[in-house]
Amino acid sequence: MTAPGLWTIGLAIGYTIALVVVGRLLQRRAAASDKGIASFFVGGRSFSKWTVAFCITGLFSGSSFISIMELSYRTGVSAICYGIAETVQVILIALLLVKPLRERLVVTVTGIIGERFGRLAQGISGTITAFTFPMWSVATAIAFASALHAFTSLSIYAAIAVTAVLLLFFLWAGGMRAVAFTQTMNCVVFLAMLAVGITAFLINPGVDGLAELAQSRPEMVDPTSAGVTLIAAWFGTFVVNVLLAQAAFQMSLSCRTPADGQKGLFIAAGLGLPLIILGVVLGTAAAIVVPNEALPLVATPRYIAEVLPAPLTGVFFLGIWACALGWAGPCQFSGATSLGRDVGRAIRPHATEADLVRYTRWSLVLLTILMIGFAFLRTEQAAWWNVLAWTLRNGATLAPVLAAFFWPLATRKAAIPAMVAGFVSGLLWYHWGAWSPTEFFLGIHPVWVGMATNVVVMIALTLVSTRWTWTSDAAARRRGTGFAIATVAAAAVTIPAAPWLHGLGLSGLAYFAVLAVASTTVFFWTVPASKPDAGAPSGSNLKSEAQVSAN
Repeated sequence: MTAPGLWTIGLAIGYTIALVVVGRLLQRRAAASDKGIASFFVGGRSFSKWTVAFCITGLFSGSSFISIMELSYRTGVSAICYGIAETVQVILIALLLVKPLRERLVVTVTGIIGERFGRLAQGISGTITAFTFPMWSVATAIAFASALHAFTSLSIYAAIAVTAVLLLFFLWAGGMRAVAFTQTMNCVVFLAMLAVGITAFLINPGVDGLAELAQSRPEMVDPTSAGVTLIAAWFGTFVVNVLLAQAAFQMSLSCRTPADGQKGLFIAAGLGLPLIILGVVLGTAAAIVVPNEALPLVATPRYIAEVLPAPLTGVFFLGIWACALGWAGPCQFSGATSLGRDVGRAIRPHATEADLVRYTRWSLVLLTILMIGFAFLRTEQAAWWNVLAWTLRNGATLAPVLAAFFWPLATRKAAIPAMVAGFVSGLLWYHWGAWSPTEFFLGIHPVWVGMATNVVVMIALTLVSTRWTWTSDAAARRRGTGFAIATVAAAAVTIPAAPWLHGLGLSGLAYFAVLAVASTTVFFWTVPASKPDAGAPSGSNLKSEAQVSAN
């Protein structure tokens, strides 16, 4: 084992043990309070704006940093679009969702679906959500495992297994309070990583090296070199994900007040910018110093170790481990919450909160095994796992969540086939495209296919399976008419321009935009023909968290 390896492993293990010890102390204190076990899931609703800011920064910025570093090694500065898209998502969550969701005391997206469409829908959505969260986790876990592989005699697969077990060891301490403390400390470690990364860049290759790269490889400074289709998918996915960002909801909605949650998200958007920029700089720097590496996330540790002494290398990769804890930790916890809490509640409606905590902890073990399996399937495209996860999860849950908030007409008979169809169609589209991260079947990204199928099946089955009528509400009719006109106008522009849009890689986005406007028209114009069942809430009248727990 090399000196950088010893420093990296020693710092990571020591840091993790410290976090686990403090996490257990915090959880015991929470359990002794009058809030009890409920704080395991939402931190007792006691976070300040700064706690929320550190949580969201650790969640999204750490993930973006690793994804951007990997992408920029291959495609240069265009990778910054990934970080910008994720920042837009954080700002939109703050502007649109924190206040209404905090007032309704929402915990999970699958809880919303179960509240509206029943236990079977909750079980299906919880299972799909749990299946996709390890895909998000594996992206950052691969980054730290790549460092272990580069600095030790461990194979990349053994390094991934070690990383996954270390992550499970941390998460078993459990609960949102442990995650909140970890994210705060992760942000401190991020600062150290930033300082070390900037030092490495200034030593080699420096600003002059980037200028030479722009001359020798101009595609590395092309803002669209990642591919317009992929960049559009990033932005579209993150914007749609505003409604479905479950891990972010759990963190930001653990705030004392909606205003604190909103301010925390705005602060987080600003704190993440240096990590986005540094990710691009270090990825391109690694491409200069360690070119032609098959695994970009292995090239980065070799670059850092070549430029810096072992202790500083260890500090930098402690930052990478903090990124893994900051993203993979909450993702695994949130996925386990969906599987243990929501699916567990769907199977055992009368389970106690203590039972649900136990189910959630064992779900962590299952998701850890799943994460290791995903990593073995593909280690060379860590960022690809993020996009695949959004494609599958959003393709299954977008329409049910929209219906839960905005369309009282939607039925359980439509929701369940819509979830299955959206999930399967996205998966099949990737399969037909040979699972490529950049080339897609018929030139359309699977994310648009999955979400479009989900929405179309939901609307079509609802309209043919239930009695409905045109709304008599004048305001709704006016809004629906406005969206109908917008639909016709959008279609009139999109259809003739289809060949041009397809050539740019934007046809999937354009078609989905037309469908979104048309769907909004249907939401405004159609209402139940008779009074809904007593158990069916209105589109925007979700029950409180206490009522969700009774399902």
